[in-house]
Amino acid sequence: SASAGYHDRAFGSFRLLSLSSNLSQLQEPFSASDFAPCSFLKEISRCAVEKGSTGKMVDYSKWNNIEVSDDEDDTHPNIDTPSLFRWRHQARVERMAEQEKLRQSMDAKMAQNRDQLKEVEEKLKKTEDDKEKERIKQEKNKLKKQKEKLSAEDSSLKKQERLTPWNVDTLSQPGFEKSVLNKPAPKEPDDPSEEGWAKRYGEYVQKNEKLIQKFAMFSRHDDSERFLKENNQLAHDHCASYLAVWCVDLCVQEKKALLERVARQTVVMQYLLQLSKSVDVDPRGCITAFYRKFKLAEKEYMEAYEDEVKSLLVRVDDRAKARIEAAEEEAKKVEEQERLKRLGPGGIDPVEVFESLPETLQKCFEEKDIAMLKEEMAKLPKEEAAYHLQRCIDSGMWVPEAGAQNTGASAAAVNSDDEQYEEVK
Repeated sequence: SASAGYHDRAFGSFRLLSLSSNLSQLQEPFSASDFAPCSFLKEISRCAVEKGSTGKMVDYSKWNNIEVSDDEDDTHPNIDTPSLFRWRHQARVERMAEQEKLRQSMDAKMAQNRDQLKEVEEKLKKTEDDKEKERIKQEKNKLKKQKEKLSAEDSSLKKQERLTPWNVDTLSQPGFEKSVLNKPAPKEPDDPSEEGWAKRYGEYVQKNEKLIQKFAMFSRHDDSERFLKENNQLAHDHCASYLAVWCVDLCVQEKKALLERVARQTVVMQYLLQLSKSVDVDPRGCITAFYRKFKLAEKEYMEAYEDEVKSLLVRVDDRAKARIEAAEEEAKKVEEQERLKRLGPGGIDPVEVFESLPETLQKCFEEKDIAMLKEEMAKLPKEEAAYHLQRCIDSGMWVPEAGAQNTGASAAAVNSDDEQYEEVK
Protein backbone atom coordinates (compact mmCIF):
# COMPACT_ATOMS: atom_id res chain seq x y z
CA SER A 1 0.00 0.00 0.00
CA ALA A 2 0.99 3.66 -0.19
CA SER A 3 1.41 3.80 3.58
CA ALA A 4 3.71 0.78 3.56
CA GLY A 5 5.74 2.36 0.79
CA TYR A 6 6.21 5.49 2.85
CA HIS A 7 7.29 3.49 5.86
CA ASP A 8 9.73 1.37 3.80
CA ARG A 9 11.37 4.39 2.39
CA ALA A 10 11.43 6.11 5.77
CA PHE A 11 12.99 3.06 7.43
CA GLY A 12 15.62 2.81 4.73
CA SER A 13 16.44 6.50 5.07
CA PHE A 14 16.60 6.25 8.85
CA ARG A 15 19.01 3.29 8.62
CA LEU A 16 21.16 5.35 6.26
CA LEU A 17 21.24 8.18 8.79
CA SER A 18 22.21 5.87 11.63
CA LEU A 19 25.16 4.49 9.68
CA SER A 20 26.53 7.92 8.78
CA SER A 21 28.22 10.27 11.21
CA ASN A 22 27.32 13.28 9.11
CA LEU A 23 23.67 14.00 8.29
CA SER A 24 24.78 16.06 5.33
CA GLN A 25 25.22 12.83 3.38
CA LEU A 26 21.46 12.58 2.99
CA GLN A 27 20.76 13.48 -0.66
CA GLU A 28 18.05 13.10 -3.27
CA PRO A 29 15.71 11.36 -4.06
CA PHE A 30 14.80 11.71 -0.36
CA SER A 31 13.33 14.99 0.84
CA ALA A 32 11.44 16.29 3.84
CA SER A 33 8.06 15.52 2.28
CA ASP A 34 8.92 11.81 2.06
CA PHE A 35 8.80 11.50 5.87
CA ALA A 36 5.41 13.18 6.44
CA PRO A 37 3.64 10.10 7.91
CA CYS A 38 6.03 9.88 10.82
CA SER A 39 6.61 12.90 13.07
CA PHE A 40 9.85 11.40 14.44
CA LEU A 41 11.22 10.80 10.97
CA LYS A 42 9.94 14.21 9.94
CA GLU A 43 12.16 15.80 12.59
CA ILE A 44 15.12 13.71 11.42
CA SER A 45 14.55 14.78 7.84
CA ARG A 46 14.39 18.43 8.91
CA CYS A 47 17.77 18.10 10.66
CA ALA A 48 19.18 16.35 7.61
CA VAL A 49 18.10 19.15 5.30
CA GLU A 50 19.52 21.80 7.67
CA LYS A 51 22.79 19.92 8.05
CA GLY A 52 23.08 19.45 4.31
CA SER A 53 23.13 23.20 3.75
CA THR A 54 26.23 23.86 5.92
CA GLY A 55 28.00 20.53 6.50
CA LYS A 56 31.48 19.76 5.12
CA MET A 57 32.81 16.41 4.08
CA VAL A 58 36.26 15.18 5.10
CA ASP A 59 38.72 15.67 2.24
CA TYR A 60 40.47 12.36 1.62
CA SER A 61 41.99 13.40 -1.70
CA LYS A 62 45.38 14.03 -0.12
CA TRP A 63 45.72 10.29 0.41
CA ASN A 64 45.21 9.52 -3.28
CA ASN A 65 48.80 10.27 -4.31
CA ILE A 66 51.29 8.74 -1.87
CA GLU A 67 54.79 7.85 -2.99
CA VAL A 68 56.03 4.64 -1.39
CA SER A 69 59.21 3.11 -2.70
CA ASP A 70 58.51 -0.43 -1.48
CA ASP A 71 54.85 -0.76 -2.40
CA GLU A 72 53.43 -4.09 -3.52
CA ASP A 73 52.99 -3.33 -7.22
CA ASP A 74 53.54 -6.31 -9.46
CA THR A 75 56.85 -6.26 -11.27
CA HIS A 76 58.14 -8.18 -14.24
CA PRO A 77 59.71 -11.54 -13.37
CA ASN A 78 62.97 -10.47 -14.99
CA ILE A 79 63.25 -7.39 -12.72
CA ASP A 80 64.88 -7.71 -9.32
CA THR A 81 62.16 -6.32 -7.06
CA PRO A 82 64.41 -5.43 -4.05
CA SER A 83 66.80 -3.58 -6.34
CA LEU A 84 63.91 -1.68 -7.88
CA PHE A 85 62.62 -0.67 -4.45
CA ARG A 86 66.10 0.50 -3.41
CA TRP A 87 66.41 2.57 -6.57
CA ARG A 88 63.04 4.19 -5.99
CA HIS A 89 63.94 4.99 -2.41
CA GLN A 90 67.32 6.48 -3.39
CA ALA A 91 65.77 8.60 -6.11
CA ARG A 92 63.15 9.92 -3.69
CA VAL A 93 65.74 10.73 -1.02
CA GLU A 94 67.83 12.63 -3.59
CA ARG A 95 64.79 14.64 -4.68
CA MET A 96 64.00 15.50 -1.06
CA ALA A 97 67.59 16.57 -0.45
CA GLU A 98 67.54 18.80 -3.51
CA GLN A 99 64.26 20.34 -2.42
CA GLU A 100 65.61 20.95 1.07
CA LYS A 101 68.68 22.61 -0.45
CA LEU A 102 66.45 24.91 -2.49
CA ARG A 103 64.46 25.80 0.63
CA GLN A 104 67.59 26.62 2.63
CA SER A 105 68.98 28.70 -0.23
CA MET A 106 65.69 30.61 -0.52
CA ASP A 107 65.53 31.26 3.23
CA ALA A 108 69.13 32.49 3.22
CA LYS A 109 68.48 34.87 0.30
CA MET A 110 65.37 36.29 1.94
CA ALA A 111 67.16 36.75 5.26
CA GLN A 112 70.04 38.50 3.51
CA ASN A 113 67.61 40.76 1.67
CA ARG A 114 65.90 41.68 4.96
CA ASP A 115 69.23 42.50 6.61
CA GLN A 116 70.32 44.63 3.66
CA LEU A 117 67.02 46.54 3.65
CA LYS A 118 67.32 47.20 7.37
CA GLU A 119 70.90 48.41 6.97
CA VAL A 120 69.95 50.71 4.07
CA GLU A 121 67.06 52.20 6.05
CA GLU A 122 69.38 52.95 8.97
CA LYS A 123 71.88 54.60 6.62
CA LEU A 124 69.09 56.67 5.09
CA LYS A 125 68.07 57.98 8.53
CA LYS A 126 71.63 58.94 9.47
CA THR A 127 72.70 60.47 6.13
CA GLU A 128 72.26 64.22 5.63
CA ASP A 129 73.91 64.61 2.22
CA ASP A 130 71.27 64.87 -0.56
CA LYS A 131 73.36 63.02 -3.14
CA GLU A 132 74.09 60.23 -0.73
CA LYS A 133 70.40 60.04 0.18
CA GLU A 134 69.45 59.73 -3.48
CA ARG A 135 71.97 56.96 -3.99
CA ILE A 136 70.69 55.11 -0.90
CA LYS A 137 67.07 55.47 -2.08
CA GLN A 138 67.99 53.91 -5.42
CA GLU A 139 69.68 51.06 -3.61
CA LYS A 140 66.59 50.65 -1.41
CA ASN A 141 64.27 50.48 -4.45
CA LYS A 142 66.54 47.89 -5.99
CA LEU A 143 66.37 45.79 -2.81
CA LYS A 144 62.57 46.11 -2.72
CA LYS A 145 62.33 44.80 -6.28
CA GLN A 146 64.62 41.96 -5.31
CA LYS A 147 62.36 41.26 -2.30
CA GLU A 148 59.28 41.06 -4.56
CA LYS A 149 61.10 38.69 -6.89
CA LEU A 150 62.20 36.50 -3.99
CA SER A 151 58.64 36.47 -2.59
CA ALA A 152 57.33 35.23 -5.93
CA GLU A 153 59.98 32.54 -6.07
CA ASP A 154 59.21 31.56 -2.47
CA SER A 155 55.49 31.26 -3.26
CA SER A 156 56.30 29.08 -6.24
CA LEU A 157 58.57 26.90 -4.13
CA LYS A 158 55.90 26.57 -1.43
CA LYS A 159 53.37 25.51 -4.04
CA GLN A 160 55.80 22.92 -5.35
CA GLU A 161 56.36 21.64 -1.81
CA ARG A 162 52.62 21.47 -1.19
CA LEU A 163 52.04 19.46 -4.37
CA THR A 164 54.87 17.03 -3.63
CA PRO A 165 53.42 13.55 -2.92
CA TRP A 166 53.63 12.30 0.62
CA ASN A 167 56.01 9.47 1.39
CA VAL A 168 57.05 7.29 4.29
CA ASP A 169 59.29 10.07 5.67
CA THR A 170 56.66 12.82 5.56
CA LEU A 171 53.46 10.93 6.43
CA SER A 172 54.06 11.49 10.12
CA GLN A 173 56.35 13.28 12.53
CA PRO A 174 57.66 11.98 15.87
CA GLY A 175 55.43 12.93 18.78
CA PHE A 176 58.29 13.07 21.25
CA GLU A 177 61.97 12.23 21.55
CA LYS A 178 63.83 10.84 24.49
CA SER A 179 67.57 10.75 25.05
CA VAL A 180 69.20 8.59 27.67
CA LEU A 181 72.69 9.58 28.76
CA ASN A 182 74.80 6.92 30.38
CA LYS A 183 76.65 8.18 33.41
CA PRO A 184 80.40 7.98 32.94
CA ALA A 185 82.57 6.01 35.28
CA PRO A 186 83.68 8.04 38.31
CA LYS A 187 86.98 9.80 37.75
CA GLU A 188 89.81 10.00 40.16
CA PRO A 189 89.72 13.35 42.00
CA ASP A 190 92.12 15.96 40.71
CA ASP A 191 94.72 17.64 42.87
CA PRO A 192 92.67 20.21 44.86
CA SER A 193 95.64 22.43 45.69
CA GLU A 194 96.14 25.80 44.01
CA GLU A 195 99.33 24.59 42.37
CA GLY A 196 97.50 21.61 40.86
CA TRP A 197 94.65 23.78 39.59
CA ALA A 198 97.05 26.32 38.11
CA LYS A 199 98.96 23.58 36.32
CA ARG A 200 95.79 22.05 34.83
CA TYR A 201 94.49 25.49 33.85
CA GLY A 202 97.76 26.41 32.12
CA GLU A 203 97.82 23.15 30.14
CA TYR A 204 94.17 23.57 29.15
CA VAL A 205 94.64 27.16 27.96
CA GLN A 206 97.78 26.26 26.05
CA LYS A 207 95.85 23.63 24.07
CA ASN A 208 92.55 25.47 23.56
CA GLU A 209 93.21 29.22 23.74
CA LYS A 210 92.55 29.89 20.04
CA LEU A 211 89.38 27.78 20.09
CA ILE A 212 88.09 29.61 23.19
CA GLN A 213 88.69 32.99 21.55
CA LYS A 214 86.90 31.84 18.41
CA PHE A 215 83.93 30.59 20.46
CA ALA A 216 83.73 33.98 22.20
CA MET A 217 83.26 35.73 18.83
CA PHE A 218 80.00 33.95 17.94
CA SER A 219 76.80 35.97 18.34
CA ARG A 220 74.26 33.40 17.06
CA HIS A 221 73.33 30.49 19.31
CA ASP A 222 73.15 28.04 16.38
CA ASP A 223 76.78 28.78 15.48
CA SER A 224 77.86 28.47 19.12
CA GLU A 225 76.08 25.13 19.49
CA ARG A 226 77.61 23.69 16.32
CA PHE A 227 81.10 24.87 17.32
CA LEU A 228 80.80 23.44 20.82
CA LYS A 229 79.66 20.09 19.43
CA GLU A 230 82.69 20.01 17.16
CA ASN A 231 85.00 21.06 20.03
CA ASN A 232 83.22 19.71 23.10
CA GLN A 233 86.35 20.00 25.25
CA LEU A 234 85.45 23.70 25.56
CA ALA A 235 82.52 22.79 27.84
CA HIS A 236 84.75 23.07 30.89
CA ASP A 237 85.27 25.22 33.97
CA HIS A 238 88.65 26.35 32.65
CA CYS A 239 86.96 27.80 29.56
CA ALA A 240 84.60 29.88 31.72
CA SER A 241 87.56 31.04 33.84
CA TYR A 242 89.55 32.08 30.78
CA LEU A 243 86.58 34.01 29.35
CA ALA A 244 86.07 35.85 32.64
CA VAL A 245 89.75 36.83 32.82
CA TRP A 246 89.65 37.93 29.19
CA CYS A 247 86.67 40.17 30.01
CA VAL A 248 88.76 41.94 32.65
CA ASP A 249 91.64 42.36 30.19
CA LEU A 250 89.30 43.89 27.59
CA CYS A 251 87.84 46.26 30.20
CA VAL A 252 91.33 47.42 31.16
CA GLN A 253 92.06 47.99 27.45
CA GLU A 254 88.71 49.86 27.11
CA LYS A 255 87.45 47.64 24.26
CA LYS A 256 83.79 47.97 25.19
CA ALA A 257 82.13 46.42 22.10
CA LEU A 258 84.29 43.30 22.18
CA LEU A 259 83.88 43.11 25.96
CA GLU A 260 80.08 42.87 25.72
CA ARG A 261 80.24 40.04 23.16
CA VAL A 262 82.73 38.03 25.22
CA ALA A 263 80.67 38.67 28.37
CA ARG A 264 77.56 37.16 26.75
CA GLN A 265 79.43 34.02 25.77
CA THR A 266 80.88 33.87 29.29
CA VAL A 267 77.39 33.83 30.80
CA VAL A 268 76.29 31.19 28.28
CA MET A 269 79.18 28.95 29.31
CA GLN A 270 78.41 29.50 32.99
CA TYR A 271 74.74 28.57 32.42
CA LEU A 272 75.81 25.41 30.58
CA LEU A 273 78.07 24.39 33.47
CA GLN A 274 75.30 25.08 35.99
CA LEU A 275 72.92 22.85 34.04
CA SER A 276 75.45 20.01 33.95
CA LYS A 277 75.96 20.27 37.71
CA SER A 278 72.22 20.33 38.43
CA VAL A 279 71.63 17.08 36.49
CA ASP A 280 74.99 15.56 37.47
CA VAL A 281 76.07 15.00 33.86
CA ASP A 282 79.30 15.79 32.07
CA PRO A 283 78.98 19.27 30.46
CA ARG A 284 79.83 17.80 27.06
CA GLY A 285 76.63 15.75 27.22
CA CYS A 286 74.44 18.79 27.98
CA ILE A 287 75.28 20.94 24.96
CA THR A 288 72.28 19.93 22.81
CA ALA A 289 69.78 19.99 25.68
CA PHE A 290 71.05 23.35 26.93
CA TYR A 291 70.82 25.14 23.59
CA ARG A 292 67.39 23.63 22.88
CA LYS A 293 66.19 25.03 26.18
CA PHE A 294 68.00 28.34 25.66
CA LYS A 295 66.60 28.96 22.17
CA LEU A 296 63.04 28.19 23.32
CA ALA A 297 63.38 30.03 26.61
CA GLU A 298 60.55 32.10 27.99
CA LYS A 299 60.66 35.85 28.52
CA GLU A 300 61.54 35.56 32.22
CA TYR A 301 64.52 33.30 31.47
CA MET A 302 65.90 35.72 28.86
CA GLU A 303 65.40 38.67 31.21
CA ALA A 304 67.40 36.79 33.85
CA TYR A 305 70.08 36.14 31.23
CA GLU A 306 70.32 39.84 30.33
CA ASP A 307 70.48 40.77 34.03
CA GLU A 308 73.31 38.28 34.53
CA VAL A 309 75.22 39.82 31.61
CA LYS A 310 74.83 43.31 33.11
CA SER A 311 75.88 42.04 36.54
CA LEU A 312 78.97 40.40 35.03
CA LEU A 313 79.93 43.65 33.28
CA VAL A 314 79.65 45.51 36.60
CA ARG A 315 81.85 42.94 38.37
CA VAL A 316 84.35 43.04 35.51
CA ASP A 317 84.50 46.84 35.70
CA ASP A 318 85.18 46.71 39.45
CA ARG A 319 87.85 44.05 38.96
CA ALA A 320 89.49 46.11 36.20
CA LYS A 321 89.61 49.19 38.44
CA ALA A 322 91.14 47.14 41.24
CA ARG A 323 93.72 45.73 38.82
CA ILE A 324 94.64 49.21 37.57
CA GLU A 325 95.01 50.50 41.14
CA ALA A 326 97.16 47.50 42.04
CA ALA A 327 99.30 48.08 38.94
CA GLU A 328 99.74 51.74 39.88
CA GLU A 329 100.76 50.78 43.41
CA GLU A 330 103.20 48.22 42.05
CA ALA A 331 104.64 50.81 39.68
CA LYS A 332 105.09 53.23 42.57
CA LYS A 333 106.90 50.56 44.58
CA VAL A 334 109.20 49.76 41.68
CA GLU A 335 109.88 53.44 41.13
CA GLU A 336 110.63 53.92 44.81
CA GLN A 337 112.99 50.95 44.78
CA GLU A 338 114.81 52.35 41.77
CA ARG A 339 115.03 55.74 43.49
CA LEU A 340 116.51 54.14 46.60
CA LYS A 341 119.08 52.37 44.47
CA ARG A 342 120.07 55.70 42.89
CA LEU A 343 120.60 57.48 46.23
CA GLY A 344 124.09 58.87 46.66
CA PRO A 345 126.29 58.76 49.77
CA GLY A 346 124.35 61.68 51.25
CA GLY A 347 120.97 60.03 50.72
CA ILE A 348 119.87 62.34 47.90
CA ASP A 349 118.44 61.25 44.54
CA PRO A 350 120.80 62.34 41.73
CA VAL A 351 117.83 62.77 39.35
CA GLU A 352 116.24 65.29 41.71
CA VAL A 353 119.57 67.11 42.15
CA PHE A 354 120.20 67.26 38.42
CA GLU A 355 116.73 68.71 37.76
CA SER A 356 117.31 71.38 40.47
CA LEU A 357 120.60 72.59 38.94
CA PRO A 358 120.74 75.69 36.73
CA GLU A 359 120.59 74.95 33.03
CA THR A 360 124.22 75.90 32.54
CA LEU A 361 125.36 73.34 35.12
CA GLN A 362 123.02 70.71 33.65
CA LYS A 363 124.68 71.26 30.29
CA CYS A 364 128.09 70.74 31.84
CA PHE A 365 127.07 67.38 33.32
CA GLU A 366 125.37 66.30 30.07
CA GLU A 367 128.45 67.07 27.99
CA LYS A 368 130.81 65.79 30.73
CA ASP A 369 132.88 68.95 30.39
CA ILE A 370 134.79 69.56 33.66
CA ALA A 371 136.42 72.76 32.42
CA MET A 372 133.06 74.25 31.55
CA LEU A 373 131.75 73.13 34.96
CA LYS A 374 134.57 75.01 36.74
CA GLU A 375 133.87 78.15 34.73
CA GLU A 376 130.15 78.05 35.44
CA MET A 377 130.74 77.38 39.14
CA ALA A 378 133.09 80.37 39.30
CA LYS A 379 130.38 82.60 37.84
CA LEU A 380 127.92 81.67 40.61
CA PRO A 381 127.88 83.34 44.02
CA LYS A 382 130.07 81.52 46.52
CA GLU A 383 127.19 80.32 48.71
CA GLU A 384 125.09 79.10 45.77
CA ALA A 385 128.08 77.31 44.23
CA ALA A 386 128.85 75.61 47.54
CA TYR A 387 125.17 74.59 47.90
CA HIS A 388 124.97 72.98 44.46
CA LEU A 389 128.36 71.35 44.82
CA GLN A 390 127.49 69.79 48.16
CA ARG A 391 124.22 68.41 46.74
CA CYS A 392 126.11 66.94 43.79
CA ILE A 393 128.53 65.26 46.21
CA ASP A 394 125.73 63.93 48.43
CA SER A 395 123.89 62.51 45.41
CA GLY A 396 127.05 60.92 43.97
CA MET A 397 127.07 63.06 40.84
CA TRP A 398 130.40 64.60 41.86
CA VAL A 399 133.17 62.61 43.51
CA PRO A 400 135.70 65.01 45.15
CA GLU A 401 139.40 64.37 45.44
CA ALA A 402 140.59 62.03 48.17
CA GLY A 403 140.88 63.80 51.48
CA ALA A 404 138.18 66.41 50.88
CA GLN A 405 135.81 65.96 53.79
CA ASN A 406 133.80 69.15 53.96
CA THR A 407 132.06 71.67 51.80
CA GLY A 408 134.90 74.17 51.89
CA ALA A 409 137.45 71.63 50.71
CA SER A 410 135.03 70.46 48.06
CA ALA A 411 134.42 73.99 46.88
CA ALA A 412 138.17 74.51 46.64
CA ALA A 413 138.39 71.38 44.58
CA VAL A 414 136.52 73.13 41.79
CA ASN A 415 139.73 75.05 40.99
CA SER A 416 141.90 71.91 41.05
CA ASP A 417 142.80 69.74 38.05
CA ASP A 418 142.75 66.46 40.03
CA GLU A 419 138.97 66.05 40.59
CA GLN A 420 137.12 62.93 39.61
CA TYR A 421 133.84 63.11 37.71
CA GLU A 422 130.99 60.63 37.58
CA GLU A 423 128.06 61.00 35.16
CA VAL A 424 124.43 60.77 36.19
CA LYS A 425 123.07 57.23 35.83
